[in-house]
Amino acid sequence: MDKIIISPSKYVQGAGALNSIGSYVKPLGQKALAIADDFVTGLVGTQVTDSFVASEGELVLEKFNGECCRPEIDRLIALAEENGSEVIIGIGGGKTLDTAKAIAFYRNIPVVVVPTIASTDAPTSALAVIYTETSEFSEYLMIPRNPNMVIMDSKIIATAPVRLLVSGMGDALSTYFEARANARSGGQTMAGGAPTRAGQALAKLCYETLIADGLKAKISAESGLTSPAVENIIEANTYLSGIGFESSGLAIAHAVHNGLTMLEECHHLFHGEKVAFGTLVHLVLENAPMSEIEEVLAFCKSVGLPTNLHMMGVKELNIDKLREVATASCAEGETIHNMPFEVTTESVLSAILTAHKLGA
Repeated sequence: MDKIIISPSKYVQGAGALNSIGSYVKPLGQKALAIADDFVTGLVGTQVTDSFVASEGELVLEKFNGECCRPEIDRLIALAEENGSEVIIGIGGGKTLDTAKAIAFYRNIPVVVVPTIASTDAPTSALAVIYTETSEFSEYLMIPRNPNMVIMDSKIIATAPVRLLVSGMGDALSTYFEARANARSGGQTMAGGAPTRAGQALAKLCYETLIADGLKAKISAESGLTSPAVENIIEANTYLSGIGFESSGLAIAHAVHNGLTMLEECHHLFHGEKVAFGTLVHLVLENAPMSEIEEVLAFCKSVGLPTNLHMMGVKELNIDKLREVATASCAEGETIHNMPFEVTTESVLSAILTAHKLGA
């Protein structure tokens, strides 16, 4: 396989970065359509509008109705056509950003992604998750290019609920270990080829940054303030993890996350909280050194990520239900099969129970 790395064309991060969004977007198109929900519009609408006025760009700021579904995408495509929009901007959480990506894809124009939280590594990816109007999963939209630009205003992100930042750390926690497994197995990544040394290095730097700055960042964010640690963790959660997973591969941790959706008790958890436990399962299944497992456990406990099933809401361990989790984790096409050894339902069940006891 050819080695491939993919990424956004430009990544911008800093306190107050949204003050300059007009000048950042202008080279991509004079006429912009931005979408945001009511809350985000109230939070940053004036800031974004003022920036476009200062840069002499044209902006239409449209309300996003809350679901990344076909009717909403079609409605906004029609609006973009009506306004002659040359660039799409998504401001807010994951569904807003995915909708912006989809509009830009179907219109074949640039897209700028502006997350207001750092809870996952999805903003940098060439992927959108489409749901039905009733919020049920419908399909993945695989987009042939990454966002043209990602803008992270760390001042805004630092004021978001701390649990979201910590969840982003949980999602990022798996990046290095899953990338390492793919490198060993020679599995194909979401970029469509083998991982580059650059992608592997970013995945490792992601983990090192979490260990060094995760707790400090959480403490700063609890006061709604930025700091060098917060800046580093935002970059790790978003850019390092985003490039790391997409260009270096997924494996056990994300497959176990998908399996955990079988447990109703875990439905209240954020994506990264389930991925964090999946990372422990990953390390157990590949028989990683105890020193490595203990380091991950200590990190999770320090920032408040769940380390066992009880912390995730599972009051009683039901082996049959956990076997269903393991079976779903091993479904055909799951990323768990990127491991450099055969993985079975029984081996995953064993690893889940072991990780639970180690984390308890």
